Amino acid sequence: MKGMILAAGKGTRVRPITQMIPKPMIPILGKPVMESMIQLFAAHGIDKIAVNTSHLAEVIENYFGDGHHFNVQLTYSYEGEVRDGKFETKAMGSAGGMNKIQQFSGFFDETFVVVCGDAWIDLDLTEAVRRHKEKGVIATIITRQVEPEEVDKYGVVVTDEFDMVTCFQEKPAIADALSNRINTGIYIFEPAIFDYIPNDKEFDIGSQLFPSLVANKVKFSAVDMDFQWLDVGNICDIWQVTKDILNGEVSGYPIPGTQVRPGVWLGINTVFDIDACDVTPPIIIGSGCDIRPGCTIVGPAVIGANCTIETEAVVKHSLLRDYIHIASAAYIENKTVFGDYFISHDGFSQSLLEMGAINIVKDRRVTQHPIPIRSEVALYLPQIREQIKQEEQTKKESATNNHDNGDIKNNKHKELTDDEHSAAF
Repeated sequence: MKGMILAAGKGTRVRPITQMIPKPMIPILGKPVMESMIQLFAAHGIDKIAVNTSHLAEVIENYFGDGHHFNVQLTYSYEGEVRDGKFETKAMGSAGGMNKIQQFSGFFDETFVVVCGDAWIDLDLTEAVRRHKEKGVIATIITRQVEPEEVDKYGVVVTDEFDMVTCFQEKPAIADALSNRINTGIYIFEPAIFDYIPNDKEFDIGSQLFPSLVANKVKFSAVDMDFQWLDVGNICDIWQVTKDILNGEVSGYPIPGTQVRPGVWLGINTVFDIDACDVTPPIIIGSGCDIRPGCTIVGPAVIGANCTIETEAVVKHSLLRDYIHIASAAYIENKTVFGDYFISHDGFSQSLLEMGAINIVKDRRVTQHPIPIRSEVALYLPQIREQIKQEEQTKKESATNNHDNGDIKNNKHKELTDDEHSAAF
C-alpha cells in the first residue's frame, strides 16, 4: 500500500529549533518523530512512501535515504524554485504537495494514507483504512475529541449522524467552534481526490481542500478512533511530550537504554555512578555520557548522548540535547538546551551567542546572585566549534604575546576568568 508523509513545512511555531533541523526531525527521546511514523507505516503494510520536502530537505533525505533500513521504499518530492539564480524553498501546501507528486508520475493509483510528519501516533492504520473503504467515500479524516478550550489549535470537524462531514473550521475561535471533534492530520484518500486540487499552486488540505469538498457537496467522512497522539506542533510541545512519556502517561513509546534502577534508563559507554549522585527518577541518560559524582539530576529529565555533567551541577526537570557540557556551578531548571539555544518550557528562547557567552551557568543556590566562575566551561556547543577555531586563528595571526580573557584552552573550551560573570536565568 502507498502513503505520504507531509514534511515540507518551515515549522515556524517550533523556532528556534527548526532553524537547525526540520520539524519532522525533532527528536522525542532521541528518535526523530518522522522515524516513528515510517515504522508505523511499515507495520501496517504501507511500504511505498512519498515524502514532500522543502525547508532543510537535505537533513531529512540524508537521514532516511531510500528507506531500506526501515523495510520501506521512500521517494522525495522537493518543493522549491529558482529565484535570482538561486534555488529557494517554496512549499506547495499539503494538498499542493500531494498533487505535485501525482502530476509527476501518477504515483497515487490506489487508496492511500497521508499523515503529518510532526506527530507520534499508535493508530491502527489497517482498521482505519478498512473503515474508510466501508464508508465508500473519496476521503476520510481521522478525528478525536478535545477539551472545548483547545479547539482553536486545530481544524474542527462537524458531521451528520452518518459521520459525513458537513462543516470544516480551520482553527476557529473558541466561541465560534461548532464542535470539539478535531482533525488529527491523518487522512485516507482515493485517487479521485485530485479532481478537486488545482495544479501548480499552493493548496492546503485543511483550510482549502476540505471546505471545497463541503461546498461542492462531495461526501467525505470523519472517523473517531481511539489512539494516542503526541503532537509537536509548537515549541512547548517538545517538553510536554517528553515529560508525559517519562511520567508514564503514554503507553508503548519505546524508552532508549537499559533500566538500571526503577525510572532510570542508561545508554551504553556512559560513566555514571548512580550511588555517588543525587538522582530522582524518572531520568534518561544517553550513551557516551560523563556523569560525574556529586551532581544532581531531578526528573523528569533527559540527558542526551555524549553530554558531561560536572560535580555539583544541578539539572532539574530539563531536556539536554546531545553534546552538552554543564559545569560544576551550573543550575539548569525547567529548560530545554538545544543547539545554542536555551528554551524555557513556556516557549521563551534565547541564543547563547546573543548573550555574549557559550556558557549557561547559575549558582546552584537559586537565591544567590551570579558569582564569578574560574576556569570552568558551563556549556560546550559543537555547533560553534568552527567559530571558536576562527577566533583562535585570528588571534594567532595578530602576533601578539598577550592573551585576553577570551583565549581558547587546548581542550577547545572557552575559559571564563575572574572578570567574567556567569549568566543568570
